[in-house]
Amino acid sequence: MRVDLLTREYPPHIYGGAGVHVAELSAVLARHLDVHVRAFDGPRAAGVAPQGVTLTGYDALPELAEANPALRTLGVDLAIANDVAGADLVHSHTWYANMAGHLAGLLHDIPHVLSAHSLEPLRPWKAEQLGGGYALSSWAESTAYHGAAGIIAVSAGMREDILRSYPGVDPARVHVVHNGIDLDRWVRPIGPDGRLTERARELARARGVDPDRPAVVFVGRITRQKGLPYFLRAVRRLPKDVQVVLCAGAPDTPEIMAEVTGLVEELSTERDGVVWIPDMLPREELIAVLAASTVFVCPSIYEPLGIVNLEAMAVGLPVVASATGGIPEVVADGETGLLVPLDQASDGTGTPTDPDTFQRDLAEALASVVSDPQRATAMGEASRRRVEDHFSWDAIGERTIEVYRTVLGR
Repeated sequence: MRVDLLTREYPPHIYGGAGVHVAELSAVLARHLDVHVRAFDGPRAAGVAPQGVTLTGYDALPELAEANPALRTLGVDLAIANDVAGADLVHSHTWYANMAGHLAGLLHDIPHVLSAHSLEPLRPWKAEQLGGGYALSSWAESTAYHGAAGIIAVSAGMREDILRSYPGVDPARVHVVHNGIDLDRWVRPIGPDGRLTERARELARARGVDPDRPAVVFVGRITRQKGLPYFLRAVRRLPKDVQVVLCAGAPDTPEIMAEVTGLVEELSTERDGVVWIPDMLPREELIAVLAASTVFVCPSIYEPLGIVNLEAMAVGLPVVASATGGIPEVVADGETGLLVPLDQASDGTGTPTDPDTFQRDLAEALASVVSDPQRATAMGEASRRRVEDHFSWDAIGERTIEVYRTVLGR
C-alpha cells in the first residue's frame, strides 16, 4: 500500500507539534507501507527523511509571492495534489495541506484521510495573523473535513471539538489516535551516579539555566492558544528563587510578541533567573534544558493534545497544565502532575472567563510542585512510565494503519 503524507512542516522545517507528529509517523509507517511525504518549504538535502520515506519538498509559486499567506498556501496545495498520482490513499495534516488532500482525493479517485491537530473555528485569533486569509483557511478546512473519508483526532477531546465545530461530519468517520513520543530519543541524561550528566549540565548552563536551582520551563510557540501571557503573570506569585525558563519563539503576530516581550521585561526587573531562549533548540539541548528544570508548564487555552507535554514527561518532568482539550488525556492529575481548572468563554476564543483566578490557581499548582523536590521527582518518574505505557509511536503507527484499512475496506 502506498500512502502519501501531506504536510506544511517536515524536518528541518518544524515549527510545532504537527511537524513532529508527521516526522515520527512517517518513520514508523515506512516499516510497513510505501510512504511518500510531500511538504512545504522547498526541496530538502539528502538524508533528511528516514529510511523508506520518499520526500518531496515544494516551493511557493513565484506568481503568488506577494499574495496573502493563505492564498500562497493554496497555490502549493495545487502542485502537491497533482503529484499524488499513484497513491492508494492520501493523508493530510493541518489546514495548510488539507485542501491538497481533498483535491488529490477527487482528482485521483482515492480516499483522503486527515489528521486534526487543531481547528480553525477554535482559533479565531488567527484573523490577527492572516486577515482575510483566515476566511480562506476556514473554508479550506471545512471543505476538507466534510469531504474526507476518514478523520483522525489526536484526542477524544479533539473528536468532540470536531463534531461540535462541524456537525455535518459523520461521527463514524472520526477516529481517535493519540500523538506519540519516540521513547528512545527522549530520555533523561543520567550518569552512573544518578545525577544529570556533566554534558547535560553544561548544555543547560550554556543556555543560561542553572541546573542546581529550581526551575519552571515552558516550551512552545508564541501564539494565543499557548497561553504564555497568563503564565508570565502567574510567575509573580512564585518564590523568588525559582527560575523561569522560556523556550518560546515563532510569534504569530507583532502584537503577541510585544505583549510577551513587555511581560518578560517586567519580570526581569522584579526577579533574577528569567531565561528566554527564542531559538528552536536541537533535541539534545532541549532535553538538557528540560532535565535541568523541576517542572514543565503548559498554560494553553487550546490544546488538542500537546506533544510538548509528552516530551517533557518522557524526560521525567511533572507537568502542570490547564485542564482543557486533550491535556487531561495525557496528564494524570495528582500522579504525573497537576491539572489547573479553566473556565473558558464559549465564543470560540477559549479565553478564561476569570483570568485572575486561572493565573492564581496556575501559580499555586506550580509552587506546590516546584517547592517539593521529592514530590516533583516522584511525579516525574510516573510521567515517564505513563508515556512508555500509552504513547509509543509503534502503537500509534499500528492504530493509524488500522484507520487506513477501515477507510479502504480492507
